[in-house]
Amino acid sequence: MDNFIFPSYLQEGDKVAIVSPSGKIDKNLLKGSQERLASWGLQSILGKHAAAASGKYAGSINQRLDDFQHAMDAPDVKAIFCSRGGYGAVHIIEQLRFEQFCKSPKWLIGFSDITALHNLFQYHGFASIHAPMARHLSVEPEDNAGTLSLRNILLGQLPTYNCAPHKLNKTGEAKGIIKGGNLAVFYGLRGTKYDIIPENTILYIEDVGERPHAIERMMYNLKLGGILERLSGLIIGQFTEYDEDLSLGKPLYEAIADIVKEYKYPVCFDFPVGHVAQNMAIVNGAPVELTVASKVVELKF
Repeated sequence: MDNFIFPSYLQEGDKVAIVSPSGKIDKNLLKGSQERLASWGLQSILGKHAAAASGKYAGSINQRLDDFQHAMDAPDVKAIFCSRGGYGAVHIIEQLRFEQFCKSPKWLIGFSDITALHNLFQYHGFASIHAPMARHLSVEPEDNAGTLSLRNILLGQLPTYNCAPHKLNKTGEAKGIIKGGNLAVFYGLRGTKYDIIPENTILYIEDVGERPHAIERMMYNLKLGGILERLSGLIIGQFTEYDEDLSLGKPLYEAIADIVKEYKYPVCFDFPVGHVAQNMAIVNGAPVELTVASKVVELKF
């Protein structure tokens, strides 16, 4: 699907929900995120179970499902902020219902494990925002570029990003619909109905704590499954909290570069998206232009 529905952009005084569909979170971080959203002129409401805990999760499956469904259904809520990632969103994606949501679409905001929910929303035809979450709004400074990019998008100011060149980049220009997120979560949905990467997609990927050989295996899955060959561009974001595997004979980025070297489209390495402080917001489902030149990389929405 190329024509995604964009929810309305936000205005001062609008109401947003904060929910925890994945891992549990410290309630002080929830309070901090509410303070940051208030400074943006937004009213925030916490899901009933946003600070709940059940093992590693933010409450039971039913508690997390109820909170998320309530936020989706509420006609006066304009955006859904996920509090953090972790693991657990996959527990609820089959049970979520879109009948009421379709009457009052709203922005989904999050990254990491929230990639599963982004794929769900795209399956139903809605754009969403891969971006810092409530936790990051609490701990990052007011002038953090990633959170400011999210605020600007919510207010209707779509960005143009520029980043430094990388020695492994493949130069070129591409247009397409941008999609992506956390590679391991995306990989976990391969072969399901939520595994949708049509022709002319500009795909972006990032990950945290995955061993290089596991990343290489996932990339070969995308290659052998025909995903990589149908892209119009590829953005390699930040892969963090891992040790290089010398047994591969090359660093992780070089291993990825070898896998995609046969394709004609532009490839950008080291884009500022992922589990890093400078995690720039990306609108999944938006048409973009990607220019990878020798001196600069530009991603224009």
